[in-house]
Amino acid sequence: MAAPVDTTKVFLPDTLKGKVAFITGGGSGICKGIAEALMRHGAKTVIASRNLERVTKAAEEMTKNIGGECFAVSADVRNPEDVEKAVAKAVEKFGGIDILINGAAGNFLVPAENMSYNAFRTVIEIDLIGTFNVSKACFPHLKKSKGSIINISATLHYNGTPLQAHASSAKAGVDTLTKGLALEWGPYGIRVNGIAPGPISETTGIDRLLPKDYIKGYVRAVPMQRLGKIRDIEHMAVFLASQGANWISGSNFVVDGGAWLTGNAYQYPDSMERMRKASKL
Repeated sequence: MAAPVDTTKVFLPDTLKGKVAFITGGGSGICKGIAEALMRHGAKTVIASRNLERVTKAAEEMTKNIGGECFAVSADVRNPEDVEKAVAKAVEKFGGIDILINGAAGNFLVPAENMSYNAFRTVIEIDLIGTFNVSKACFPHLKKSKGSIINISATLHYNGTPLQAHASSAKAGVDTLTKGLALEWGPYGIRVNGIAPGPISETTGIDRLLPKDYIKGYVRAVPMQRLGKIRDIEHMAVFLASQGANWISGSNFVVDGGAWLTGNAYQYPDSMERMRKASKL
């Protein structure tokens, strides 16, 4: 088995030196990995979550293990006032914002006929409205720094995914928002792009959204024949935040081993019934 890839040997260690990144959902999973990667490449980071205890613990851990600076703030991305306060604290702490990672998200498996009105609305509010709220709050600072926004999306809506009507709708909106903001904010020097990960191993998302007895069939349908790893998303995030992507804006980058080419790889025979059974829905 090949040794794990050291991201500091993929990009220059000082690629993001002097930059400040504001990251929602940075206390765990993919976005925590992105925060770590940005720090390893010289950026100062601010990680935001509703759970201040979680992000404080994560910030202390990353500062200890990686070095550099990581600052934790509390914010519910659905609440513009919360977001404005968190952004103000970040700017007070580090003087500005150069990179925004919109990664806060909500998701769970549920058949559409059993989904409550509130459940659908809540996921839209976190994923889509939250992405807009944080982008708008950071806009004045990104305009000043001619910064970069990276929205964490998904491939759920490319071909349709069973039991994911709420998240699919939200991420489709995020992709459209990425394009719209890229058009409107490009003249200010702000780049806006998206990353659409496939299922990533060793995250809470994979545990909740792909039942264990479903994963083997999923992997068979992925051209690269494996699940993704957090470092796969880290690499794309570092690239998009760097000057290497200086003329890239309005694009959504799929990072899923080619699974979207096979119909999302969720769509092998009897996928809906298999997911329902595996998830006990």
